[in-house]
Amino acid sequence: MSTAVELALNAVIGRPTDPVMLDKPLSVDELPTPALVLDREIMTANIQTMSQHLAKHGKGFRPHAKTHKCPTIARLQMEAGAVGICTAKVSEAAVMVRAGIESVLITSPVSTPHKASAVNAILGPNITLLLVVDSMEGFTALAAEIDDDKRVGILLDLDVSMGRTGIRDDALFLRLLEAVHGDDRFYFAGVQHYAGHIMHIPEFEKRREKSLRSWERLASKFELLEQQGINPDIVTGGGTGTFDIDVTLDPLTDIQVGSYIFMGEEYRQVAGPSSDRFQGFDLALTVACTAISQPQNATITVDGGYKAFASDSVNPVCDALPDLQFRFAGDEHGVLILPELRDGFGGRELSKSRAFPRLVFRPSF
Repeated sequence: MSTAVELALNAVIGRPTDPVMLDKPLSVDELPTPALVLDREIMTANIQTMSQHLAKHGKGFRPHAKTHKCPTIARLQMEAGAVGICTAKVSEAAVMVRAGIESVLITSPVSTPHKASAVNAILGPNITLLLVVDSMEGFTALAAEIDDDKRVGILLDLDVSMGRTGIRDDALFLRLLEAVHGDDRFYFAGVQHYAGHIMHIPEFEKRREKSLRSWERLASKFELLEQQGINPDIVTGGGTGTFDIDVTLDPLTDIQVGSYIFMGEEYRQVAGPSSDRFQGFDLALTVACTAISQPQNATITVDGGYKAFASDSVNPVCDALPDLQFRFAGDEHGVLILPELRDGFGGRELSKSRAFPRLVFRPSF
């Protein structure tokens, strides 16, 4: 392992992973803003709802930690019956493994010697580490770095429409399958298919049609496996946007749901099967901001901008003032647009003689 990889890994796994317990809990009003505020009771209920829903349909859930990047939450998901945890990056997997998560799938291909070396370093005897592969170059990089006494599960990443990562060519699929079977350090664990561009399609029926069609287009790959006498142990993919759609698919073994634990305004604007709003999960994560200025009667400036929210694809919504429009005003500021005839905040001007109000926003994820 190179010095650079060792330094990077040590920097990641050297951080504490356990929560810091306070002698006295803080109220939201005491938090320095902007601050993420997590309602643990709601999050726990969301986790249980997803676990029970998928179990009822005979599917596992393999939640994606990119939503929270928190080993404490990952443990709660495992305790609720998750078959494993997904991470997007090797560094995230290293943190999860160090915190005691024993089954981790890295959902992005590892294709460089440095990343492959880092994977080798975090492998342990009691760790199930699964990697996706979509190129001979990526597999060759892994084969050059994994020690002879270690074992890694390989999932072939399949793509039919998203165009981000994944295999489309049948010949490449068979070459990779042969390469995995030809090396004792690796074993074929299954396949992954993720269609992220489908997750936020607003109309339920359209989202359902596109998700089912994307899986149907993988039929040739499953036929190739059948011809080889292989029945994959893992067929994983999907996400929060299709959690109630993909459960009808026979080949699917588990779903990589992520955003369901927190929910956000972007998902809440996606229709359910019988509602114009997303159903089944409640908002657990909000962003607390403080009103810091009122430069004119028609606007209020808060201390939350691009850096305080996970995404600018959908504007945050202020719970206390849902009828007011929010717009980003830079990295550190946001602006609430008031009706022009309203005199100040809620009919009052913001007075510097009293504390400015604390506002809670629903972000997007």
